[in-house]
Amino acid sequence: MKRRFIASLTVAVVATAATVLYSCKSELGEAEKIDLDETPMQVVEGIFHIQSENGVMQLRVEARKMERYVKDTVSYEIFPDGFNVFIYNEEGLLETEINSQKARHVDSKEEGETWEAFGDVVVSNIIKGERLETDTLYWDKENERIFTDCYVKMFSPSGFMQGYGIESDQRARHSKILRPFDNFFIINNDSTKTYVDSVNFIGPLL
Repeated sequence: MKRRFIASLTVAVVATAATVLYSCKSELGEAEKIDLDETPMQVVEGIFHIQSENGVMQLRVEARKMERYVKDTVSYEIFPDGFNVFIYNEEGLLETEINSQKARHVDSKEEGETWEAFGDVVVSNIIKGERLETDTLYWDKENERIFTDCYVKMFSPSGFMQGYGIESDQRARHSKILRPFDNFFIINNDSTKTYVDSVNFIGPLL
């Protein structure tokens, strides 16, 4: 009698387990494969980085989120929500801001280290009152310069410039548009302001 009970109990357990396994398989299906190349090795939220020298602020970087990826010959960080870079002058005063919708930092064994900002990139030199707008900007942090080959608009108290490509120091003190077109300037000569249009005319400011 005892053996019959154990045998019946074993059959019931096996049948129940088979039913559970079948149910799980039919409802959940197979798990999707994970592509490690497309999966970040590290995710950090609330980035706040400060660089200073001799107690004087030089650089501040803020970002809502960073995703780090590692491959054989290259590692890179993506800032999906963009980043804000604040650059200070020699006296520690805020001089330049760089803002973008997205950004990427690449560290390659072959090409070295590069920073890329893209999507409504705005570079503002607060002291000079100048603003530069473009779609993509490259930041050479080691050599302290910024550049791009994309369309660029530059606004300043003395006028407006546009063109393709720009080279500048990272503080945007000395910016040069490589292929300018259709620009205008306002020149102060004594008490007379003169409007200078590179395409149409030169005359007094109305």
